[in-house]
Amino acid sequence: MTAYSESILSLYNMPSMNMEGFASLAELALDLRWSWNRAADGIWRQLEPELWDETRNPWLVLQTASVEKLQRLLADKAFRDQVDALLKTQKQLAHAPSWFHENHPDEPLTCVAYFSMEFMLSEALPIYSGGLGNVAGDQLNPDYSRSSRQC
Repeated sequence: MTAYSESILSLYNMPSMNMEGFASLAELALDLRWSWNRAADGIWRQLEPELWDETRNPWLVLQTASVEKLQRLLADKAFRDQVDALLKTQKQLAHAPSWFHENHPDEPLTCVAYFSMEFMLSEALPIYSGGLGNVAGDQLNPDYSRSSRQC
């Protein structure tokens, strides 16, 4: 079990947390890459197909799935192999060199990009709009003056 998986287990108190393989599912569900990479959709659909189709929220699906269904699926070697392969790919991508560092190895990063959650990653992540949306919208506006940018 990874340190990240252990921290997940300590944060949430669900009856199925002690089940072998559950931490891997939790790690997969809490990684936001699912919002643009649909490789794990089949995992969540197997757990709760109707809920998955309605919400597209892996963490909600994982919290809602019955202990019996989780035990049955986690005992299935093909299911566990699929989860393990997704986690392995996830870890490889996280440690792979970025496009910037491959194409500009000697360039220091001097700017930071501003992203607002109000532009939404997925329908499963609620949007709580507020003042930052206005700031982000102004920065994305083509009329925004380039001379006032910091980067």
